[in-house]
Amino acid sequence: MANPVKSLKAQKHELGETEFQLKVLNDTEKLGFEMPKFKSKLQAIDLYPLKPTGLEILQINVGKMCNQVCAHCHVDAGPDRKEIMTKETMELCLDALKNHTFHTVDLTGGAPEMNPNFRWFVEQIRAIDSEIKIIVRCNLTIILANPRFHDLPDFFKTHKVEVVSSLPAYTEARTDAQRGNGVFRDSIKALQMLNAVGYGQVGSGLELNLVYNPSGAFLPSGQAGLELNFKRKLKADFGIEFNQLFAITNIPISRYLDYLIVSDNYGAYMEKLLNAYNPGAAEHVMCRNTLSIGWDGFVFDCDFNQMLDLKVACGAKHLRDFDREELENRSIIVNQHCFGCTAGAGSSCGGEVAQATA
Repeated sequence: MANPVKSLKAQKHELGETEFQLKVLNDTEKLGFEMPKFKSKLQAIDLYPLKPTGLEILQINVGKMCNQVCAHCHVDAGPDRKEIMTKETMELCLDALKNHTFHTVDLTGGAPEMNPNFRWFVEQIRAIDSEIKIIVRCNLTIILANPRFHDLPDFFKTHKVEVVSSLPAYTEARTDAQRGNGVFRDSIKALQMLNAVGYGQVGSGLELNLVYNPSGAFLPSGQAGLELNFKRKLKADFGIEFNQLFAITNIPISRYLDYLIVSDNYGAYMEKLLNAYNPGAAEHVMCRNTLSIGWDGFVFDCDFNQMLDLKVACGAKHLRDFDREELENRSIIVNQHCFGCTAGAGSSCGGEVAQATA
């Protein structure tokens, strides 16, 4: 998986356009076989239209700017992306948190810490609710990227922020191939800095979780086995400890879709997703209890729908119009990329969601 230099948007690549991605996903000719619509799979188990089970998690993308340009990135993030959530939009997020109950706020990007108001935002969320779970999707290297970020581990600790970090492999070659040269070494240093302030240590209450996603056109193996391997190797080689490993399937959108097409793996990968479709996973997909908020305040069913610009199918399309009842009763938008969340044991931002089928 070759590491790109610029975002698809900066390259003016046709896959930088969401409409073109959706066209590809629904083009049977490009697949070379007849792939059923995802909604027909839900209809077969009486799950269509897909409905929320509640609003529990608010996942907020505070910007697409990132210090890395990862080959698999579904956000198409990078240093050339300038979309950043303003303080005014953050205020709308805070209003939603003040007026409605969510048990988790999941902050993502890009590199969320690069938003100039990131720390203020975390402090305000913690001030609203001292017990709410705050997650930051930290790419690790941002901690080493500039002296002004070196104290992030202490900041996270002070505000009881759970750290979730992508590390696609416990080897340098595979990690750098997907995330860029030097990423593995900086990630190891950052993990050691997080361990040093208590993250991942038994009894500290400071959660440090890693995310594994495949570095090619294949599905992740079992999460429990991967976690054991990562824990054994990272402890033995670098003295690193962490809490859990989440195994996530790569969703065929944006840069990963580009990789699949360029490497001539697109049809075979979609067939793998189809053959691994798991009705049990479909019942537990993350869009059923999560709302995804874009950097500009628009509301989506999930992070992937956000990147395809598929806004929620109800009147409350923006935080300004937040209506809990309407959102809880909406029909969730599905498309062919949803096969990625329902393959095998299922995939969410928190890893597996069900038992894999035989």
